[in-house]
Amino acid sequence: MDIKEIQNLIKFVAKSGASEVKLEMDDVKITIKTGSDDKGESTTYVQQIPVSQPVAQAMPAAAPAPAAPAAEAPAASDDSKYITIKSPIIGTFYRKPSPDKPVFVEVGSSIGEGDVLCVIEAMKLFNEIESEVSGKIVKILVDDASPVEFDQPLFLVDPS
Repeated sequence: MDIKEIQNLIKFVAKSGASEVKLEMDDVKITIKTGSDDKGESTTYVQQIPVSQPVAQAMPAAAPAPAAPAAEAPAASDDSKYITIKSPIIGTFYRKPSPDKPVFVEVGSSIGEGDVLCVIEAMKLFNEIESEVSGKIVKILVDDASPVEFDQPLFLVDPS
């Protein structure tokens, strides 16, 4: 649903005299509330709802953390020839397995399918993020120990 359709929906609801309208579609949830004192005021809430996101499973402390699949999609503009590896979960991004160990990958590192690229801590669980592609790391898009969101780009990989 684009911005024009949302604006038209707001105008329609304001003209109809309804006090509240809720619309839920596959990836968008919209609630429009109009003022109760006939001033023509309206409040609109638009919320994107992620569709079919992977859920990290909790494992016992003795077992290794599950390897969450890394999402990949072509990036825009000059980076279009690269594959973007995105965060499959919300958490804290770490480039090292522990503070005294070396980083998993650097810019220029060659990677293969299944190689661990980083760990993301979510609720005290460290989830290893493995590569689903082979190639060369071109850019690391997140600083170490930074919070990351679901589907946030982490790495650019040159698949050639």
